[in-house]
Amino acid sequence: MTDHHALPPSLARVVRGNSCSGCGLCAGVAPGIAMERDAKGWWRPKAVGPVPAETDALFAHICPGATVAPWQPAGGEATLHPYWGPIRDCLTGFATDPELRFAASSGGALSALALHALSTGLVSRVLHVGMDPEAPLLTTIRRSTGRADVLASAGSRYAPAAPLAELMAELETPGRILFIGKPCDVGALRQLMAADPAVAARFPLLLSFFCAATPSQAGTDRIVAKLGVAGDELASFRYRGNGWPGRAEAITRDGRRASMSYADSWGAILSKEVQWRCKICPDAVGGVADIAAADAWHADPAGYPLLEEADGRSLILTRTVAGAEALARAVADGVLEVTPVPVAEIDSMQPSQARRKRLVKSRVLAMALAGLPRPKMAGLLVRESARRASLREALRSLAGSWLRIRQRRW
Repeated sequence: MTDHHALPPSLARVVRGNSCSGCGLCAGVAPGIAMERDAKGWWRPKAVGPVPAETDALFAHICPGATVAPWQPAGGEATLHPYWGPIRDCLTGFATDPELRFAASSGGALSALALHALSTGLVSRVLHVGMDPEAPLLTTIRRSTGRADVLASAGSRYAPAAPLAELMAELETPGRILFIGKPCDVGALRQLMAADPAVAARFPLLLSFFCAATPSQAGTDRIVAKLGVAGDELASFRYRGNGWPGRAEAITRDGRRASMSYADSWGAILSKEVQWRCKICPDAVGGVADIAAADAWHADPAGYPLLEEADGRSLILTRTVAGAEALARAVADGVLEVTPVPVAEIDSMQPSQARRKRLVKSRVLAMALAGLPRPKMAGLLVRESARRASLREALRSLAGSWLRIRQRRW
């Protein structure tokens, strides 16, 4: 039977601009929308039924491909930085649980905060993503209620995931929820919470991380092919962790292991496979989360991050009063060890994030020149960041983006 339903106008505009992040929130709030994978494995919306006009109007405000959630002033003595967003506390740290610190992508800060929220009763479960145990190359929605669950999903998943695609069903189960997601996921949920106080009441804490980008599922397939293992023989696949930065590792059902370095997996393969929405992201640093974390890379004398194996260390930024209070409780209870650092040190820990933010304006300008719709980005200091780019850097970005769009390599 042929499906004659069309995407509602707001989502159609997002898809035409190739600005969908794949968060799944549209499907999570509207039965008439489902998520399906495209040719490269990214999640994209599909109309499977009618969508009321009022829901379409809501999409225009909450979809991160239509409107990116604006940063809120941190207030008081806090900082609002053009690259790094609202900052109340700027720290480095790590989980004091050595197993958690080892398993996580960096220092295990977000996993430790999630476990603390569970153990203190702040929330009854954690909504996040992890490896699909039935299909280890895929990333799926996970619901964690204890240490074993959180530990099993610790570590980055550099692949498409739609963590909000089942949101309404999630809200039918009682209890308060801690959400961990990409900055675009958190921004989408934050904007829905602003529109619906009943949803806001269910999420006392939102955690995010500095997001390098979402590679295609095809990128994961390329890693596995290079490792010389078949997807159907895998028992487990992880992108990082078990050390810092850790290795991409495939384990077969008969116990064979194959791995490659983070520099080879991310640097040589996955970073070449990222979606366009990530290239124009004005908030890849989790600026509307309560707490955001990142790799607190050590830098060489030239300021370039070192990727040598070491004990994991997280950069931890609190954004809100709720985030600062949650972090303080976790530190007081001994689940995190932290050290304050100057905000200026983030530049050497995360230079690629700074560069991306400087170039958002030039990339979006290329979209405008091509007549494409763009996400609204008010309140994210995009212009202020662009002023930090050299003229040469901005022009190269504009020309390269224009060419990619024209050649449809985006």
